[in-house]
Amino acid sequence: MTAGERDPGLQPERTRLAWRRTTLSCTVAALLAGKQALHGGATGAGILALALSVLAWLGFLWVANRRVQAMSGARPRPLEAAGAVTAAACTIALAVFAAATLF
Repeated sequence: MTAGERDPGLQPERTRLAWRRTTLSCTVAALLAGKQALHGGATGAGILALALSVLAWLGFLWVANRRVQAMSGARPRPLEAAGAVTAAACTIALAVFAAATLF
């Protein structure tokens, strides 16, 4: 192997699996928020929190899907700053909106 070649080993696969696990966690949080919002009757605030939770989940799903696709090449591209900020914002928003369904 020359100095210019890169042996990524299993790092891309571990990164793909981490993104999939995180997506699964966000999906569970969104589903639990939906269950909580509809438990005991749907209120306007509950439906709004649920809709915002779904929107945040879809945003995270979009970022995760783009990242997993970027990991498929021989030399994966680094995560852009905008993607990292979007993923973090969607995660925080999902937590806030899911918590809002409790009240």
